[in-house]
Amino acid sequence: MKLALVQMEIKERNCAGNTKHGLTLLEEAARQSDLVILPEIWTTGYSLGHLKEEAVSLDSPLVETLRGIAVKYQCSLLPGSLPVLKNGLVYNMIPAINKEGKIVHQYGKAHLFGMFEEEKFFAPGDAFDVFDLDGVCCGSTICYDLRFPEFYRYLALQGAQLIVCPAEWPSRRGDGFDLLSRARAFENHVYVAAVNCVGTFKGDPFYGHSRVVDPMNNILAEGGSSEEIIYAEIDLERVAKVRRTLNALTDVRFTIQKPGENK
Repeated sequence: MKLALVQMEIKERNCAGNTKHGLTLLEEAARQSDLVILPEIWTTGYSLGHLKEEAVSLDSPLVETLRGIAVKYQCSLLPGSLPVLKNGLVYNMIPAINKEGKIVHQYGKAHLFGMFEEEKFFAPGDAFDVFDLDGVCCGSTICYDLRFPEFYRYLALQGAQLIVCPAEWPSRRGDGFDLLSRARAFENHVYVAAVNCVGTFKGDPFYGHSRVVDPMNNILAEGGSSEEIIYAEIDLERVAKVRRTLNALTDVRFTIQKPGENK
């Protein structure tokens, strides 16, 4: 499977411009890949106070456009995350769209970033299951989720071969993005596609450096600090081979408890 990671520049308070630009980049990527992934809330950026007015539904014109692109280019999409209005609540959500244009999975960001008080603007998601895209067992996570190893382990134990992580990760914490994306791939014997953005938010630059990491901690492809599309091929036999020879997933002890809980 050939992946395309769209590392786009996201501009503050420019939903229409971001959307138009993102769709242009997405179409370019879809022409020459099997799966395209975009960053976190790429339409709106991190202007959280305006999310509800700019949120979309899963039957909105934007999502219909995404579904049409998938069919046109016969390319699956994990089109970053979008602010999705559902049952009166806004979720930071990734809709998984297969090449037939069907939404086969919806993941709302589970771990909301307390530093930015995301819980005031988003409802937490609870869809922690894996899903199939063109024969690849996938799992979705978003940005801050990368800091929670148990979530990645849970997806891996369900059979995930590829876990994606759209993000808006700042440069000042870029070392964490580097370390955690590689650790999550290595400890779970999965491919991790971490798709960041570039640009700034309130003068604070985003890190970029989107990358695909293989199950043995090798970076297959990585972006820089500018807007670009990063391409990488993943081989599912690589996952199977690693799990046949060194499989921490079968050796994990779930009986270990928090200190004090076993007294």
